[in-house]
Parts: sequence; C-alpha cells; structure tokens
Amino acid sequence: MHLTRPQGRAVTALVGSTALVLAVTGTVQAHPHHAPKDPARQTLPAGDGWASQGAGTTGGSKADAEHVYTVTTWDEFRAALAADPGAPRIIRVKGTVDATANGCAAFEAPGYDFDRYLADYDPAVWGLDTVVSGPQEDLRAQSAATQAAAISAFIPSDTTIVGVGRGAGITGASLQIKNVSNVIIRNLTLESPLDCFPQWDPTDGETGAWNSEYDGMVVYGSTNVWVDHNTFTDGRYPDSSLPEYYGEIYQQHDGQLDIVRGADLVTASWNVFTEHDKTLMIGNSDSAGATDRGKLRVTLHHNLFDKVVERAPRVRFGQVDTYNNHYVVDEGPYVYSLGIGAESQLVAEHNSFSLAKSVSPALILKKWKDSPVTTANNYVNGRKVDLLAVHNAEIPEEALRPDAGWTPVLRPRVDHPKVLPLLVRLYAGAGRLR
Repeated sequence: MHLTRPQGRAVTALVGSTALVLAVTGTVQAHPHHAPKDPARQTLPAGDGWASQGAGTTGGSKADAEHVYTVTTWDEFRAALAADPGAPRIIRVKGTVDATANGCAAFEAPGYDFDRYLADYDPAVWGLDTVVSGPQEDLRAQSAATQAAAISAFIPSDTTIVGVGRGAGITGASLQIKNVSNVIIRNLTLESPLDCFPQWDPTDGETGAWNSEYDGMVVYGSTNVWVDHNTFTDGRYPDSSLPEYYGEIYQQHDGQLDIVRGADLVTASWNVFTEHDKTLMIGNSDSAGATDRGKLRVTLHHNLFDKVVERAPRVRFGQVDTYNNHYVVDEGPYVYSLGIGAESQLVAEHNSFSLAKSVSPALILKKWKDSPVTTANNYVNGRKVDLLAVHNAEIPEEALRPDAGWTPVLRPRVDHPKVLPLLVRLYAGAGRLR
C-alpha cells in the first residue's frame, strides 16, 4: 500500500522555561497528552502510527470496576492476567514487581552444577565442532524451562497495563503479547530478564558463544499494540557487569523489545531503551516471509535509544516508520542503529543522533540484505546529514538503495530534529507520563 503525505504543515513555536520547541504539526502540542486524565483509561489517538489503524488500540479502557486490578507482586500480576478470560481489564502496577525475587537457585534442577558444566564443555576438552550434550546440558535445559515458566507473563486481548506514578516497574520478567489484539503497556520501568542458564554453543562463530533467552517484551502474532512511555533497561545487570567464560562474555540478556511472527499494527512511542546490546528486532527470520509479508507494520517515534549497541531497530519485511527518535552513541561498544534486512521497507526521517567523535555517521545504517531504505532530514550532532550517502561513500561494499517505496502519513506531529535531544529527554520514559 502506498500512502501519501497530507499537504500543508503549520510550524508552531512552543516556548518553555528551558527550550524553544519547533513542532511541525497542525496543532499546538508541547508534549503528549491524551484525554481522559486517568492514564489507565487513555487510548491511542487516531492517526498515531500504525497501531491506530484497523480497529484502533484502546486496550482495557472499557473495563468495568470489577476488572481493574492494582498489583504489587508477581503472583498478583499473573493472577490478574489470568482472571475472567475475555473481559477487558486494566492492571495498575504499584511499586516494583519482581519475577525472580528468589534468585536463580530457585530454578535449578537437582544435580545441576555450573562448575561441572564449565568443566565438561571446556573447549579444551569438548572442542568447537560439536553441539554440547550430556547430563549437565540436560539439567541446564531443564533448569531453563523452569525459569521460562516462572518469568513469562502472557498478556490477553483488550488489556491495559500501566504503572502507578513514577516508581512502577517489573524486573526479571518476559512480557508475552502473543496471538492477541488490542494491548496497551505504559509507564513501566522494565528491567531485562537475566537468563540464569545460558547455553554454551561451541559451533557459534569461530570461538563459540553463550546464547541467552527471554526478551523483556515480545509482540508475537498480535495486532494493535501500543507501547508507550516505558523505560527498558538492564538495570542492576548491565553487560559490563557480566563475567567471561571460555574467553567469551557470559551473555545473559536477549532483546528488550521484539516484534515478530506476523505481528502487525504496532506503535512504540516515548520510550527509553538504554545500555543494551540486541535492543529492538522487527521480524526474527529471513525465512518467515509466508507469515511476515504484508505485516510487521510498526511506527517508532519519540523514543530515546541511549548507548545501545545495535538493533534500534533491525527490520525484516515490515513497513516501519522510524521518525523523531533520538540516538546517543558514546565511545563504548557500538555496531549500528538501523538494520536493513530481508524485504524491509524502512523509512527513517527527522531523527537526531548524538555521536561520539570516534563514531562515523556511516555506521548508523547496516546492510543485512539488499532492501531499499528512505532516509531524509536526519541530523547528526546538530547538523543535517544524508545518512544513505555517507554510508554508501564510506562502506561501498555494503551500498544501500534509496526509496523504501511508501510514504508514511500516520504522524500526528513531526518535531524538528534539533529539538529532540532536549524534548525526548524531558518527556520519554517511565515516570514522565501526564
């Protein structure tokens, strides 16, 4: 489907106590407000990204009083999700809900011994040519299955989950929005789940690798999902704190937000993604065309990607509109921001990038497969930069083609990229919802 941009824009100057915000929009709007005042009853406004299409996204806004839950523990949270199937619901999360309060030891299968695991599968003993097997690997897998069952929360259709106030969050959980529709998740600090039992794969790469499970949030085969004003973080366990075994980082994190397996009509707005490696993946397999073609339509706007290593996002198949996001890249590990994958149709416009001096703008784009990409009016360190031209000039062996073949129109406001560093830091993330 080819969409055309509506003609005519009004440029409105919004003067605050700290900045002049240029809102390229038809209405005066300094930051997002959605009536009614109760965040739990708010719905995605018309025209706000792909999730506003189809039936729209209203979550549990129509829930009656009996289906409004306030939870303070993981058990209460999962009970509220499971209660009265089919009814619209609102779940208000108060304080920090911890899915792994009893620690990794609570998931260990009897007989599992990590020191024994390390000894059995040491490359000096096992080698690098054969996938690991045997008693300790079996016990590791059993332990992992126990953890998966304990930390996964399946979100039903017609649900709103909202944090109460500034300090609400969920730690150590994997929120599964799987084969449902009409879900809203807002105002939560989501600490990435820590995989207690990563698997050693000696055949992964030249020297082997530790592979982990559990994304913080997965949208899988679902439609009309709005993810708004959340903070995705590794929290107490940044990658820099993780040990190494066999000379490789003991990776205990997977993605922060993945949108996969035929998911469609998703808007992610005003979120913070911070200090993570594999951050946001849209489409998880090059071979998934049968389920993903014509779907994976996603809008990302006014998000802060703060010192993330890669996948912000990485895209396969979908028509993805990435605009008005701010990216901060320091001297630390960095691979790319925008990944161009199989049959992707990524539009990246009006974004802002703050790059360390040692990081070339050519790295912002990454070619995984030969697909076209639209880039326009993006700014790097306060200056307008043609991301596609810079990439193709500096990395000609991975040259990308222009023009994703469609024009987004589902943008209620477009801010000038120069104001994004301040605007997004002021209003994105948990605790900033008004």
